[in-house]
Amino acid sequence: MTSRAPALAIAVLACGVASGGGAPARTTAARTTAPGSSTANIPLTVPTASTRAPPPPKPKAKAKARPKPKPSPGSLPQTDQLPSADTAGFHAEMAALWRGVLSGSVAAALPAFFPEGAYTQLKQIGDASGDYTDRLLVDYRLDLAAAHALLVADPGSARLVDVEVPASYAHWVSPGACYNGVGYFEVPNSRVVYREGGQLRSFGIASMISWRGVWYVVHLGAILRSGGAGEVDDPSSGTGESAPSSTC
Repeated sequence: MTSRAPALAIAVLACGVASGGGAPARTTAARTTAPGSSTANIPLTVPTASTRAPPPPKPKAKAKARPKPKPSPGSLPQTDQLPSADTAGFHAEMAALWRGVLSGSVAAALPAFFPEGAYTQLKQIGDASGDYTDRLLVDYRLDLAAAHALLVADPGSARLVDVEVPASYAHWVSPGACYNGVGYFEVPNSRVVYREGGQLRSFGIASMISWRGVWYVVHLGAILRSGGAGEVDDPSSGTGESAPSSTC
């Protein structure tokens, strides 16, 4: 009986080891897919740039409001403001007048001319618009051509020096005079001073009148005309002289 005890103990010990007795072994099991499993052939999808969701659209920029065009001066009512010849606006007008003289073009000189809308407000006559187009603009065109003819000797060398406005001659023309429905300032005989071929020369602007505090040419060569041709007002060597007048 005593000889079988050690053998029995050895057998029990072996059985305990086989059954996982004692401290359990720490192992890492690999997860595998058994052959024949329904998930064995499922492809692995990796997101790429082409399969990613597109970014949200950027908000559209609000369209900038377009600035409203400035109304034409002739569409606005008259004021009693006395114009100045020392403004950038007046200098720009006279530069346009000079371009018209150099080219003989009325289109180039239109910014210096009295606006049609203002003339139709001013005149109390049957067809003020027709009078503006068929008389005033025609005379302006003829007078520009006549002034241009002064420069035919060497027009490329002619340079505008100044436009001298005799401010002391400016006077107010009241409503009712010369078929006018509203009043305005008038200044006669301003001088266009230019240099050509090294010599200082000049000619006159027969009449400028005001609209809303701005001087505009209304008669370039003459107020009362002697015929159907263009005229130049008192062309002179040097700066010339302005003469007072009470014209309207």
